[in-house]
Amino acid sequence: MYTHASGCIKMKARRQALILELLGRQPIRNQEQLRHGLKALGVVATQATLSRDIKELGLMKRASDGAYQRPTSPAPPAGSAATGLSRAVTEFVTGVDRVQNLIVLRTGPGQAHAAAIAIDRAQLGEVVGTIAGDDTILVIARDGTGALDLEVRLNGLIR
Repeated sequence: MYTHASGCIKMKARRQALILELLGRQPIRNQEQLRHGLKALGVVATQATLSRDIKELGLMKRASDGAYQRPTSPAPPAGSAATGLSRAVTEFVTGVDRVQNLIVLRTGPGQAHAAAIAIDRAQLGEVVGTIAGDDTILVIARDGTGALDLEVRLNGLIR
């Protein structure tokens, strides 16, 4: 039993290393391209397995061409968090909508995660937290006033 589990872990690590290698070689825009690339290297993987690998590796889609990329670098120095927020909102966010203390941000496909990370790293006092999907982010503000202030700030960055 332990041998099998150990073998599975090694296969997973190898597969994930190959995924990163493939991303370095060519743009991979979807799981089907990724599956074909792995198959060419002798690795057969299901869609569900690739979805887990993408999530575990923290892969995101680039804004420029929609190709998967490695996660952005670790948290930037404290002074650059506001700059990172400004850049992420300008680059990724396409719409802002507020309901009471909740703000919904719209992004392009695959871009919500990167923008949510920038919001979290900015450590804004009015933000309790974020939840990111593929193209939508839910930002939870402490109260309605903070949400209104944040809505105005974010709208100023995207317009």
